[in-house]
Amino acid sequence: MFNTRVKIKTLLAQEPQNLEVTVMGWVRTFRNNQFIALNDGSTGNNLQVVAELGKFDEELLKRITTGASLKIKGTVVPSLGKGQKMDLVAQSIEVLGDSDAEKFPLQPKKHSLEFLREIAHLRFRTNTFSAVFRVRHTLAFAVHKFFNEKGFVYLHTPIITASDAEGAGEMFRVTTLPFDNPPRNEDGSINYKEDFFGRATNLTVSGQLEGELGAMAFSDIYTFGPTFRAENSNTTRHLAEFWMIEPEMAFHDLEDNMNLAEEFIKYIIKHAIDNNKEDLEFLAQRLADEEKQLPQDKRSEMGLMEKLEFVLNNNFERITYTEAIDILINSPAYKKKKFQYDVKWGIDMQSEHERYLVEKHFKKPVIVTNYPKDIKAFYMRQNEDGKTVAAMDILAPGIGEIVGGSQREERLEKLEERMMQMHIPAAELWWYLDTRRFGSVPHAGFGLGFERMVQFVTGMGNIRDVIAFPRTPKSAEF
Repeated sequence: MFNTRVKIKTLLAQEPQNLEVTVMGWVRTFRNNQFIALNDGSTGNNLQVVAELGKFDEELLKRITTGASLKIKGTVVPSLGKGQKMDLVAQSIEVLGDSDAEKFPLQPKKHSLEFLREIAHLRFRTNTFSAVFRVRHTLAFAVHKFFNEKGFVYLHTPIITASDAEGAGEMFRVTTLPFDNPPRNEDGSINYKEDFFGRATNLTVSGQLEGELGAMAFSDIYTFGPTFRAENSNTTRHLAEFWMIEPEMAFHDLEDNMNLAEEFIKYIIKHAIDNNKEDLEFLAQRLADEEKQLPQDKRSEMGLMEKLEFVLNNNFERITYTEAIDILINSPAYKKKKFQYDVKWGIDMQSEHERYLVEKHFKKPVIVTNYPKDIKAFYMRQNEDGKTVAAMDILAPGIGEIVGGSQREERLEKLEERMMQMHIPAAELWWYLDTRRFGSVPHAGFGLGFERMVQFVTGMGNIRDVIAFPRTPKSAEF
């Protein structure tokens, strides 16, 4: 029976004693025809298995190669060697799955992250990616734990939608119509009445609009699901398919929204530190080793663990967009023309501007509020100045924007007026406008890109390395 096995993490947490156990896992290395480093994914640490010389058949030993899976029964004893407190002295070894040593691409050596992306189906077996995805799991669990403890209702919003929450238009179409000869109207446009849903539909870019409907009944809801953007963007910060956490809260204003977002970020980071310390320390060392190859001025001022503790122990700086622009214009970087993109009131700040504010000026996370209405979505509450909206972005060291949110426009006339200005068809969003007709209340919410959060906590430089199978332009492998 397989369920009698002991996980390596559980075993390594115990004191070594003459205990008989069964373990199963994959071979990382096999040295001197005697020492097997076995890993089952429950921890980044390997269990050293000792196959006593002369005890096992030569043909069996030849099959113990990197990547092979084994079932081993043996006795746990204190280790005589350095680097581990226990050994498992094997009594029996069974090969569950062979691995051709000549063809297995993960040999016991350092591989580049670019190479590992090409074999994403196997990269979980490396130390780096096993650590990253254990941390990702912990962060996802912490998301649900945080909102559950606060009494939020978890709402599953649709993945297929007929609305574009952002008004961006960069969406993936969902259709059953034939591509080569779709039915057309008299004017030549595609006749979507013949399609599965009887209208044009897309993959969702956000669950926010539907989330607001839930907040108007439950007060506090959150969504946590996949979202899709058809942006042809080949950067270290963008994916075509990613996961979003979107809480929506009735009876909340912009300040309530900022307070919740800051508390939320600190909570999930602390949960990861408390539950994945070994993984994070390994990733911190990996990052430190990587940064040694960089020029001094490109290196981070803090190590990964220091950065995470710093976020936990400091209040986020809060400034308005106007104050942020003033800081940038008066900065040495701007005066010395070190920014690639220009700075003036009204721009949508670029990553280099956001990172300057966080990493050079304040040296801690920053919440920027009250952005120009012309660069923000239609649903954000208009401020009394007529120029700005009650929006807020949270900027984090290393990656820039990590959270975007706002107080929502609860006044029907103001919302309809803004939709008309932005050419958003009110008739198609009648259901959304109903929330303003029947018991509207001040409410707010935000979206956190989960992969960017995982990037921040793990120190990984490329967003493609924190999601199992990245979807990017011209790439949908696995």
